[in-house]
Amino acid sequence: MERLPGFRDFYPEPLPHPDVWSADARQFIFSKWRETARRYGFREYDGPLLEPLELFTTKSGDEIVGQLYNFTDKGERAVALRPEITPTLARMVAAHERSYKKPLKWFAIPQLFRYERQQKGRQREHFQFNADIIGETNPAADAELIALLIDTLRSFGLTEKDFVIRLSSRNAWQEFYEARSQKSEVRSQNTYEFFQTIDKLERTSPEESEKKLSAFGFSLADVNRFIESGKPTADLQSILDNLAARGLRDFVKVDYHVIRGLAYYTGTVFEAFDAKGEFRAIAGGGRYDNLVKLISGGKVDLPALGFGMGDVVLLELLAARGLLPKFDANVDVFVLIEDEKFRPQSLKLVQDLRTAGFAVEYPLMPAKPDKQFKRAQEFKAAFTAKFESDSIVKVRNLKTREEVVAGFTDVAKHLEHRNTGFAESPSA
Repeated sequence: MERLPGFRDFYPEPLPHPDVWSADARQFIFSKWRETARRYGFREYDGPLLEPLELFTTKSGDEIVGQLYNFTDKGERAVALRPEITPTLARMVAAHERSYKKPLKWFAIPQLFRYERQQKGRQREHFQFNADIIGETNPAADAELIALLIDTLRSFGLTEKDFVIRLSSRNAWQEFYEARSQKSEVRSQNTYEFFQTIDKLERTSPEESEKKLSAFGFSLADVNRFIESGKPTADLQSILDNLAARGLRDFVKVDYHVIRGLAYYTGTVFEAFDAKGEFRAIAGGGRYDNLVKLISGGKVDLPALGFGMGDVVLLELLAARGLLPKFDANVDVFVLIEDEKFRPQSLKLVQDLRTAGFAVEYPLMPAKPDKQFKRAQEFKAAFTAKFESDSIVKVRNLKTREEVVAGFTDVAKHLEHRNTGFAESPSA
């Protein structure tokens, strides 16, 4: 029985095969995401994997259905596995926004599903770090979110030489479009298609882009001049000044190539890319001030902005830059039971040490001493401990080979000093 195409198996390291993914690396990434988000005062939320199909078509239109895992459930409801969590967030906020003071600073690490063609950096499922600020229109909120994105990437050891945040504005493009559009009816009908064309400029041949832009009454040269000018709007300048005050200005550049093709973005937009251009976008986001109102049917109107960072591209980037740590079993103590008459005392020692917060392993069944010691080495245990008598335990540091004899109740005290050497034994 094989897994479905586009889905991943996560194994503990060492990995048995290059075609599987590391559960340890995934946990490492999750911990960095959570740690950085909480340092910024973000609170974690989550929602169901299965949502009404209407939640996603309301946000993105019926065309999104072809990208979803959707079906009719046993209650005759049209449902879908979530392809993103932002509509869920909008639904949740609209339902209970009065219970929270604004602005909300929330994050989530959802697993998301899309039925689309597999390619480098894209699977049919992935985990994603989502961070959003709800209820604030000031550009300071945009700067706060971008700073979170920068610091999240920095937490993995990435520097300004490894990635860049490309900052842009849908408002700037809207003004550009309206100033040059000749007919108002054409303007209202084709704005989204125009944005889609701009979003794909870097992935489309100049000839094809010229043809598409001419249909809107634009030339590629005119568009390129606007992009190359790179003149920040007042909002973008405010964000840049805010980030400069934090010492983060070198991570960001204004780049009007970025427009974010999704229709629901309303203002500042941004994407994070690796500096060498070897991978897909690491993260992307922006303002979506109308989504909560749309999802709530007009009952709740709150400005919002957020970003998403998937685990697939991030893992590929960290591996390429040699920034993934070596994942070991991280066992603190292996309790040797060389004489079975000491098994009851050994089990009590194992339990006491685990209660004290140590990671402890021991032989479940009788085994020869050399096999037990080999097992301790396989676990890369920092220490071994074994009973010498009913109440005396010998503790050995496997790195320094230093040994100490301690009373049963003193073992944990010795191990608390494992980074600085053994403590003096109270019984010595």
